[in-house]
Amino acid sequence: MSKEETITIKKESLWKYSTFILAAALIVGAFVFFAKDTSTGTTGTQPAPQIPSAGGKVEVSLDDDAVLGDKNAKVTIVEFSDYQCPFCRKFWTETYSQLKSEYVDTGKAKIVFRDFPLTQIHPAAQIAGEAAECAREVGKSDEAYWKMHDKMFTEQNILDSGSATGAVTKTVTFTNADLKKWAKDLGYDIDSCLNSGKYKSEVEKDLTQGASYGVQGTPAFFVNGKLLSGAQPFSAFKAAIDAEL
Repeated sequence: MSKEETITIKKESLWKYSTFILAAALIVGAFVFFAKDTSTGTTGTQPAPQIPSAGGKVEVSLDDDAVLGDKNAKVTIVEFSDYQCPFCRKFWTETYSQLKSEYVDTGKAKIVFRDFPLTQIHPAAQIAGEAAECAREVGKSDEAYWKMHDKMFTEQNILDSGSATGAVTKTVTFTNADLKKWAKDLGYDIDSCLNSGKYKSEVEKDLTQGASYGVQGTPAFFVNGKLLSGAQPFSAFKAAIDAEL
């Protein structure tokens, strides 16, 4: 079986509470390791994570998150990702462009990006997710979101350009000031939006819902509800998408 690299975390506790509003779940005591796995599976639709069942599907909410591609496309790819995760960047660097060119730009599939910030190991992931939402608000379009999405991964590639092989090898550190500057480079002034924290709960909600679908690490993808875990090569996405067309 071919294998791929991914970052996973162990969830020791996950709970929800409510008074007047629902708060986001907390994932505690995480650890990270680099695994190689091509297994696909899914969970049930119960709020608590379920053991994946081979070949099954789960109904994954799109929430109101940014969509790339034709909203009526036959195949929906929901990506749970972390903007500071090196393997999420590996997917963006090695697979995303071809996936976009062959399936998204041709109207066969659409991608919905949802945040899954592993803040125990990637402390900038939460605010990066908020920055992308702010760019979407200021730019008044999903296109603005995806421009900021690409910008954040591009800048991290530049910061991580010391690898002799060009491979993504490390987590890159960046600041709130960096995020604001990157947005300004695109023509979006997100300073006041980002400072307000208005999208904090939106990003946290994605994390809670992702965990309820059985997501344990990033990146994780649901292709029409079927889980494809890790920074898989394009061939894995092709097989999963073609099976749905």
